Amino acid sequence: MLADDLKRSIQKAYSQFLQAKELKPRYGQKMMIAEIARTLGNIDLDDEGHNIAEKNIAVVEAGTGTGKTVAYLLASIPMAAHYDKTLVLSTATIALQEQVLNKDLPDLLRHSGLKFSFCLAKGRGRYLCLNKLERVLGDIEDSAAAMYEDEVVALSAADRQLYQRMMDKSAEGLWDGDRDSWEQEIDALSWSRVTTDHRQCLGRKCPNIRDCAFYNARAAMDDADVIVANHDLVLADLSLGGGAILPAPENSIYVFDEGHHLPEKALNHFACNARYRGSIRWLGQSEGQWPKQLKALDELSHFVHLAEPLEQRFKACRTVLEDGLPLIRALCESIDLEQYTPRLRFEKGELDADVESLAKEASRHFLALHELLEKLHKEIDTLINEDSRLAPASAMEAMLNLLGIWVSRAEANLNLWQSYRETAFNEKAPWARWITLHTESEPVDYELVSSPVLASGLLNKGLWSRCCGAVLTSATMRALNKFDRFKMRAGLWDNASFEAVPSPFDFSRALLQVPDWALEANRSFEHAQSLIDELPKLIERDQGTLVLFSSNAQMKQVYDAMPDELQHIIRCQGHESKQRIIDGHKRSIDRGRGSVIWGLASFAEGVDLPGDYCRHVIIAKLPFSVPDEPLDAAYAEWVEARGGNAFMEVSVPDASVRLVQACGRLLRTEGDEGTISILDKRLISKRYGGAIVNALPPFKRSF
Repeated sequence: MLADDLKRSIQKAYSQFLQAKELKPRYGQKMMIAEIARTLGNIDLDDEGHNIAEKNIAVVEAGTGTGKTVAYLLASIPMAAHYDKTLVLSTATIALQEQVLNKDLPDLLRHSGLKFSFCLAKGRGRYLCLNKLERVLGDIEDSAAAMYEDEVVALSAADRQLYQRMMDKSAEGLWDGDRDSWEQEIDALSWSRVTTDHRQCLGRKCPNIRDCAFYNARAAMDDADVIVANHDLVLADLSLGGGAILPAPENSIYVFDEGHHLPEKALNHFACNARYRGSIRWLGQSEGQWPKQLKALDELSHFVHLAEPLEQRFKACRTVLEDGLPLIRALCESIDLEQYTPRLRFEKGELDADVESLAKEASRHFLALHELLEKLHKEIDTLINEDSRLAPASAMEAMLNLLGIWVSRAEANLNLWQSYRETAFNEKAPWARWITLHTESEPVDYELVSSPVLASGLLNKGLWSRCCGAVLTSATMRALNKFDRFKMRAGLWDNASFEAVPSPFDFSRALLQVPDWALEANRSFEHAQSLIDELPKLIERDQGTLVLFSSNAQMKQVYDAMPDELQHIIRCQGHESKQRIIDGHKRSIDRGRGSVIWGLASFAEGVDLPGDYCRHVIIAKLPFSVPDEPLDAAYAEWVEARGGNAFMEVSVPDASVRLVQACGRLLRTEGDEGTISILDKRLISKRYGGAIVNALPPFKRSF
């Protein structure tokens, strides 16, 4: 039950904020504040500070214009302070993260009267490792790099110059070691040489610990009332047990903005994958080079004794994979190489007995290898922390780095093969399994992948049952006007709070139309030809237009057929980066010229083009997912196995959510207006089209 003093505190902060900003209260915003405060007010802490109540999760759908960021901050910051918990605010995109960090939180701090501190949290891999930078600049041999010479690109003069600038700016206090604050984008390979992970980090024994960007950022987190993170970091922390990077779930109240992405992100974190030939290669290289690497630590007799079986463990794993290669090669002979992504999906995730037998043997040997590597890694870490003088510090540090890489590679293989051992279909916890061909390498490599089909159980066990409280919000939490889809995929309890708050927008300012010439888009050849014939007539040359496609092939086909004078103002995805397309589009509109963005799904969500930047959104076809995506196909199989209709229960609701997101690109402020054209007759010719239309905002319609 929300205490009266907390209620008054939130109301006062809201009134003060509105007055200072000269804003009017919004009905949907007020509803959202009240719903979040009421839900978090149900938290009941035991003597150890753990929540024992169950009604502590609020799911709120709030459309553009609601002011949801201010709403959830005003409601959750006082609640977190009341319970002495840290508020972890998680977003799905960098753009929203930066907006919250640089605009919304400072605004609230300045104008609401609330007192709180906040900071940004990032993973270790976003920060410079000074120790590794010194090694690179000092030409100290990297054992891990030396082990895999064919995978390493020689250090260029440009990279050496880059690393020297990094060192100089760090020493002068002109750079904080954050990759994202560097003066220009750093490519992945250049950055990988000078960052680290938790297994390679020397921790408190690092000679550069005082100046370590990661540890300095972690220290700031310890004192922060609000930590701004992203979904990937929260999930990575949970995969390490919770509390490894961020505060433990029991000590946190979470807000997940763009929360509809959370189940999908969770699946990515719990998936397993390993490249077959790549694993054979690194095992062989490691096996052959290990005696040379160990020689530098001859004086560490106990470590050397522990390491005696390692070469044999490498060989055993390599032999199993080499013996199984003909089986994997034979399985993949049926793969259509003309596919955009050539792969073989196993129906219901089930494999034949031969593959399961290979998996059991491989997992047995990789378990032994992983256990030994973990033991050696722990031993060398202990020696470093004990300031052992039996071997040079540089040799021990190099060994820690090498073993850290090996542990990660062995663990990836172990997880993969364990998930392939017993693959009988499990209706309660289904898995998807597939093999992707990597034809860019010679010989062709086989990437084996497995993933849970549902993240619900994993999120329920690791997050919802542990956290003090949580808020999930976005503009698209519902599908077909129901929360059922999200509730099931996210593993939320029946007694969670679900609320859809109204948007302040006048949706009648937008016209929704299906042109008379529109065809059913499942007739792909005829539909593409209709777009080629009619789009030049539909697009106004002097205004801002966004054209969205569901298929990359169709997008390119139609673009190539456009007349030159229209191509001249089209900015097509794939020709430039997404940000350059948006920036160029806005410049053209600012100069009074027309501009057309020609894009795929990434432009249908999270793109903000208010006012004249977008007066017309054109959607080529209803955004049904590609049927050969392994996880989508496996999910559909699971629904069918339970007696459901995959098209009506999966494809239609998913398409509805994507269409709402795409249509949401038009009205970005209360004064916006324009047209949404959907060039797919199925919206009005199919029975399911009515349900999809009814889930859209109440636009003015011309059909």
